Amino acid sequence: MAETMQFNLVQDRKGMIWDLLLYIPTVVALASIATSFWYSDDHNMGYLFFFLTCFFFIAGFNRVFKTRLMLLPSAPVCLKVGEQDIGLVQKNGTPVDLVKNLRYYPDYSGKTFGISGLDGTGKQLQFVFHKGQFATVAQYDSAQALLKRHLK
Repeated sequence: MAETMQFNLVQDRKGMIWDLLLYIPTVVALASIATSFWYSDDHNMGYLFFFLTCFFFIAGFNRVFKTRLMLLPSAPVCLKVGEQDIGLVQKNGTPVDLVKNLRYYPDYSGKTFGISGLDGTGKQLQFVFHKGQFATVAQYDSAQALLKRHLK
């Protein structure tokens, strides 16, 4: 019988603070540059920097509210690692089983990893997990070891 390990995820408030310290000054700086270009009659550069402002705002919002605080409905709150599949439970209660084309993406710093794969309907999904989302460092290391072993 295949062994399945379950990891219940928690909010990563320390990581959220670091993300906010990264994204807020970046978005403010890009918005300031966009405004200065717009009012200096270089509208093309203003549009470019406004686009970059929106892009970084959306990326930062998603990272903080989905992966760090797990407040969005599609945020995973539980990770189940088995021999042949990976299961997740999202915040809205929807179970997701990744059953095909499973990939594991470790981070060089060892603080984050990603997984991707096809669910039962053939939709490609990807998820990012941070070390602070696991209750203990031992759980994070255990999840990484299982994923490395099963998703070579």
